[in-house]
Amino acid sequence: MDLFEYALKTSLGKGAPLALRMRPRSLEEFEGQEEVVGKDSLLRRALERDELRSAIFWGPPGSGKTTLAMIIAERTKSFFVQVKAVISGVAELRRVIEEARERRVSEGRGTILFVDEIHRFNKAQQDVLLPYVEDGTVILIGATTENPYYEVNSSLVSRSTVFRLRPLREEEIERILRRALEDSERGLGELKLRARPEALAHIARSAAGDARVALNLLEAAALMVGKKGGVIDLEVAERAARKKALLYDRDGDVHYDVISAFIKSLRGSDPHAAVYWLARMIEYGEDPRFIARRMVIFASEDVGLADSRALQVAVAAAQAVEFVGLPEAALNLAHAALYLSLAPKSNSVLTAFQEARKELERGVTGEVPLHLRDSHHPGLREHGHGAGYLYPHNFPGGYVRQRYLPEELADKEFYRPGQEGEERELSAGWKMRIEGKDQGVDGKNGKPVTEEPS
Repeated sequence: MDLFEYALKTSLGKGAPLALRMRPRSLEEFEGQEEVVGKDSLLRRALERDELRSAIFWGPPGSGKTTLAMIIAERTKSFFVQVKAVISGVAELRRVIEEARERRVSEGRGTILFVDEIHRFNKAQQDVLLPYVEDGTVILIGATTENPYYEVNSSLVSRSTVFRLRPLREEEIERILRRALEDSERGLGELKLRARPEALAHIARSAAGDARVALNLLEAAALMVGKKGGVIDLEVAERAARKKALLYDRDGDVHYDVISAFIKSLRGSDPHAAVYWLARMIEYGEDPRFIARRMVIFASEDVGLADSRALQVAVAAAQAVEFVGLPEAALNLAHAALYLSLAPKSNSVLTAFQEARKELERGVTGEVPLHLRDSHHPGLREHGHGAGYLYPHNFPGGYVRQRYLPEELADKEFYRPGQEGEERELSAGWKMRIEGKDQGVDGKNGKPVTEEPS
């Protein structure tokens, strides 16, 4: 072992990763997240007064969720218990809660329960926690990379303050890296390494907002330098960064954000952004079926009657994914994405359906009008089914006025025509057909038709 290797081993603190050694021990060392832990923030005031209430820390990897929990553990007078959702079962939770109850009675001391990856708790585990969070037996702190409004029991979320942590900015990560290079106690200070500004900038950029990744890359770069007092230049930083996996969790928050950006780009008719977000999802391993399903929905929700071919194109792309598969099916998805982006837009399908559903939610149903009821069986006609029904094809233009909605909704209008693309022509033709027509006159023989032809 040469002197550099010896110094490196010493600096690693008997094998502990640099990212673990450099974890902040106080709010003063905590970098970034001013919105959450700044001087006048709700969380900081609660910590300074030791009056923390249940909270969920939501943010991407390396943004400081677990670090904040560890700082709380050091500052609070409450008993601090940590469990990992992936390995803790209902039995362990019950034990922790029972101990918290006994501690509350015998010592008058509260308990803070930190649940890492709380989104991985199943319903049974979350149900066990809920009543004891409600009555204050435990103060819950959950950490999650997932959107808690989707992945965590809504009752637990409603009883907690959700703190959103953002990816760290590049300048914040650079400060963390410099601190690690200079810190002789926990960092790489004993190695006397120098890092070029462009090298630190490249590492910070490659970390994509994740402090843990940045420190791992710095540690890898230090190993590549191979000597005390060496220089980490841009080439070394680039070599270290090539080892970093692309940041995209198909089940995580980035997944929701990227698909949201994709859909909004389609809706905004930006083909450049649409194809970029599509390529990013495919490159990072998103399920192509998921992308195809979202485009099929979009075709009716946001393009709709303005260009009904959009639905055909989206469905064809979804079928191509099954028939062709990746990587070639990426072109079919790109074809559909560009078509949807360039197509005229109308949300009249969505709004019409939503308006109809609102009436049902209000409890307005009403009976099917007698003249619209099934009358194919003679016995049904004896009960008045189909009586007075006017067969539209027997009238000029294939239209005749008659009531199709229940009596309670007779004057209700759900569909509001859009004025883009083909829908303008469709709705204009529809209006021409329904205006000025006489009801109840058979265009062929002058008699009302009370049933459809068999």
